[in-house]
Amino acid sequence: MNSLNPEVTIFLDSLNHPLRFEIQLLREIILGSSKGLNENIKWNGPNYTFQDADRITMKIQPPKQIQLIFHRGAKKLEQPKQKLIQTDSKLLVWKENDRAIAGFKNMEDIKAAQEELKEIVIKWIEQSSE
Repeated sequence: MNSLNPEVTIFLDSLNHPLRFEIQLLREIILGSSKGLNENIKWNGPNYTFQDADRITMKIQPPKQIQLIFHRGAKKLEQPKQKLIQTDSKLLVWKENDRAIAGFKNMEDIKAAQEELKEIVIKWIEQSSE
């Protein structure tokens, strides 16, 4: 597993977020899914990079749910002709062919989706880094 970034932990601890335990589990799932991921803070939430390029950003505000935004970085890139990953997952809401969002309202949502989420992270990192 890639390591949790202590700076992100300190940042999250300072927020007193009502979904702090859920955020922690998502951090562990993401970092445990694909080698080479690094964690930092971007847009006031945990962010995950692969080869120094942003790939997954956690939106934690407003504190009613947590969203994982799967993307190919901050710059607008030419859209692929098909969705970046092929999946039958109901977790992802596609915004563009290279941007999708997964939302979680509680610990049960995350635990129920854990294995599926790992597969999505693996596929996303593989396909978004080509």
